[in-house]
Amino acid sequence: MIDFKGAHYPKDVILYAVFFYVRYAVSYRDLEEIMAERGVNVGHATLNRWVVKYAVLIAAAAQQRKSATARSWRMDETYIRVKGNWTYLYRAVDRDGQTLDFMLSERRDEVAATKFFRRTIDRNGWPDKVVIDKSGANMAGLDNMNIALILVGWCWLIEVVQVKYLNNLIEQDHRFIKKIIRPMLGFKSFDAAQATLAGIETAHMIRKGQIGDARHSPFQTFAALAA
Repeated sequence: MIDFKGAHYPKDVILYAVFFYVRYAVSYRDLEEIMAERGVNVGHATLNRWVVKYAVLIAAAAQQRKSATARSWRMDETYIRVKGNWTYLYRAVDRDGQTLDFMLSERRDEVAATKFFRRTIDRNGWPDKVVIDKSGANMAGLDNMNIALILVGWCWLIEVVQVKYLNNLIEQDHRFIKKIIRPMLGFKSFDAAQATLAGIETAHMIRKGQIGDARHSPFQTFAALAA
């Protein structure tokens, strides 16, 4: 359960604002106007604090409650601007387009790729196959995972497929994330970017039906993650 103790607004108001920001392509100024139209006068700076504080907590709950995923994966990274510089959002989906995991990194190299694969495996189990592009860093990261399997005596390894057109599924999936980010005009800090992206990814998982009951609205599902 997420603790809202000390907040100066009701829990449902905070959750509604956070959900609206990470689900729809709006700026904080837009959201300030939307909330005012609903009788809630809250500044854009407060809205920003809510998103940074609560989105990452709700995302952690979502990882625990998402539905099972397939063992054939698609992995790729996309660019995100933070403090005027490009950073890298590592993402993976399964063969059905279900989100596996995501990770923002300041670097695009073997260390970052290895960290991402290790984290994704910890949360989703070992894959049978991973489709990637021609990135040498991503290939090196998967080699490191296979070396770990060899060292513990496993008799099978992850099949690695480097065929760009087979990765269209995740490249298309990037588009939803980028659409939501566009009005934000870049992030002012790495921590804020991580938290906000975690919320956006969670809203995207709800949209894809990975979390919650289909009888509930997307907002109801999002709010239930804070319970």
